[in-house]
Amino acid sequence: MSDSDSRDDIEGVEPYHEPAGGWGALRATAKALAGSRNALAGAELLLKQNQPGGFDCPGCAWPDPKHTSSFEFCENGAKAVSWEATSKRVTPEFFARHTVSELWQKSDHWLEDQGRLTQPMAYDRASDRFVAVSWDEAFTRIGQALNRLPSPDLADFYTSGRASNEAAFLYQLFVRLYGTNNFPDCSNMCHEASSVGLPRVIGIGKGTVTIEDFDKADMIFCIGHNPGTNHPRMMTPLRDASRRGAPIIVINPFRERALERFEAPQAPVEMLTRSYTPIGTQYHQVKIGGDAAALKGIMKALLALDDAAVQAGQPRLLDTAFIETHTHGFEAFAADLRATDWVAIAVASGLSREALEGIAVVYAKAERPIVCYGMGLTQHRTGTSNVEQVVALLLMRGAIGREGAGICPLRGHSNVQGDRTVGITEKPSKAFLDKLGQVFGFEPPRQPGRSVIDTIAAMRDGQCKALISLGGNLAVAAPDSAVSFDAFRRLELNVSIATKLNRTHLLTGGEAFILPCLGRTEVDKQAGGQQSVTVEDSMSMVHASRGFIKPASEQLRSEPAIIAGIAKATLKSPAALAATVDWDALIANYDLIRDKMEVVMPDLFRAYNERIREPGGFRLYNSASERVWKTSTGKANFVPFSDLEEDEHFADPLVLRLTTMRSHDQYNTTIYGLDDRYRSLFGRRDVVFMNAQDIARAGLVPGARADIWAFHQPGQGVRPRVLRGMTVVNYPLPEGCCGAYYPEANGLVALEHCDPDSLTPSYKSVPVRILPADAVDDGGDTRVGTEGLSGRAPVAASA
Repeated sequence: MSDSDSRDDIEGVEPYHEPAGGWGALRATAKALAGSRNALAGAELLLKQNQPGGFDCPGCAWPDPKHTSSFEFCENGAKAVSWEATSKRVTPEFFARHTVSELWQKSDHWLEDQGRLTQPMAYDRASDRFVAVSWDEAFTRIGQALNRLPSPDLADFYTSGRASNEAAFLYQLFVRLYGTNNFPDCSNMCHEASSVGLPRVIGIGKGTVTIEDFDKADMIFCIGHNPGTNHPRMMTPLRDASRRGAPIIVINPFRERALERFEAPQAPVEMLTRSYTPIGTQYHQVKIGGDAAALKGIMKALLALDDAAVQAGQPRLLDTAFIETHTHGFEAFAADLRATDWVAIAVASGLSREALEGIAVVYAKAERPIVCYGMGLTQHRTGTSNVEQVVALLLMRGAIGREGAGICPLRGHSNVQGDRTVGITEKPSKAFLDKLGQVFGFEPPRQPGRSVIDTIAAMRDGQCKALISLGGNLAVAAPDSAVSFDAFRRLELNVSIATKLNRTHLLTGGEAFILPCLGRTEVDKQAGGQQSVTVEDSMSMVHASRGFIKPASEQLRSEPAIIAGIAKATLKSPAALAATVDWDALIANYDLIRDKMEVVMPDLFRAYNERIREPGGFRLYNSASERVWKTSTGKANFVPFSDLEEDEHFADPLVLRLTTMRSHDQYNTTIYGLDDRYRSLFGRRDVVFMNAQDIARAGLVPGARADIWAFHQPGQGVRPRVLRGMTVVNYPLPEGCCGAYYPEANGLVALEHCDPDSLTPSYKSVPVRILPADAVDDGGDTRVGTEGLSGRAPVAASA
């Protein structure tokens, strides 16, 4: 909300004029440490966070600079550490005091705020409580349940991006020995569009830049992301780029404070003078879902500028040598740009021709541009196409494989990229499976497995009977909350490996187990001594992480040790027993796990153990960075985007595009608190942000209570969904657009409402109608879905 906007006298809506970062960030950090009841330990930990020899932040995947400062952490990283290092405990006595039915009524914030899990727990249906069990009993019962299934393909194995490379590698080995490739993971819900789109056009599903490239970039695009909240350490290179005069072009429906102005907490002059650095040189509020159209407009304008340069006998603005040598399909791509009408582009993007041409003029002058993008680009029905258009923009200027230039997908979780690298994928390559089978002496399953959308549908339809989750809060993170919750309750086995209690644990189905694991900050001591794990950041850097504090409970086990325990209790078939896997040896010394990873993936992990002992670690080979294109054509591919037609849903002016978003007091599904200060909201999340014209058009006023109805065309077979009891807040969004918080609004996103190429849920572009509260009766259906998720939360119902 801009500083000049009226507050409209709405409870919890208060002016917040400060820039991002600065004293506000320091106050929030101090508050987070105090709230952990372990402030001293938390403060000591922060000095070792993201440092050589220290531990990797359990939050975002932003890389560490080679020459780290004494304070290589951010406000939200401090929240993540204090959240994990809390002195609060969830013991068996806690579960004795609360039935699962009682816990279900609590908010997600309350559940996680109770503290660290301390002991393995199993659900007892007779008492509706979790009761303590030994590790051996838990492993035995889980193994028996898995082996009762008629087929391994009736089980799915979820992975959160928090898991280390070592844990993820052992996990995929266990599951493939068990006999399936069913690997839904958190990437399926965020950057799967990148994992599908980037290999098509540049041959690798990763970005091409390094952290050092940001020091050399002479222009940066920020598209569909909010760095001040989701990856705050990125603000330092953005600030540096701004101060040296590099244009920063922002394309985003919401005006995010950190992309407007930033006060660096480590800059004494700014802190003492209460000054700040402007970030966005140009800020363009694209219509929700209009990103590809905007990119197409910029490229059309760039092509016109190049034509004009040719006619004037001036140097070309396109890198024709690069295009001819390294790309495929440019002529058809350029013809499509020329044939596309500017009116169609303006309508689809919400941006004027003049604005898009202005961006192209700046871009045409850049020699070293970087394009950064987040889930605001990927979580659409056109997510994969959006990613392909970002690549096309860079290819036109030859800006991939050039120092200081390239593409930068901003991954959310700290090791989501690493998990995929070491084998967490439902579609493994033949080469990987061949080598895995050769090294461990078994025949891996070859049938492609399930991703998140497939898994939820399979649970719903009785084709998935068991789920093991290596971290995360899948039921809450998934779309279509009512369908997802009901699907979880149909499971015969639900196993969660976790540090804290969350709502997914309460969806007990048949048997349910909560297995408490070590956190990233804690000492991991095995038979061979204290262990380190490794993670991969957004820029393909792999480095070691080593915890320092005493574990929250003597009962905690590391993720690799828990996986090995389940594997030994489960793998009883002759083929699995014949495999050459010494689980006990691997757990005693994680170096042995890394040795196996090196043998299975020698091109990536050569001299793995030696290189992770170097400060800062090492960068994995990135073919596109070297202009080696491992695509079907052997070159980087231009792919036209022609889907500019207005979606039928939005022919009605009362149907808006809703985007779900995170607050500043939040990390994924973890709600640290109920404030979102950069959006001037305090103590609540039960709001819908709307443009003033759309508020009036709907017959509402700021502060009114409203219901959000997901809108679907008849005949789609998707029943209506509604989010009730929201408070309308005036916010400077483009007309036809609105926003509400994730995960509360997930119930509005139908399971089928996803990118058909990648199956990424369309969290960021949901057709909705907003009506006065209770204007439409829901027919008395039971209210389910996001009930109670985050304190003063709305209620989602199926109609």
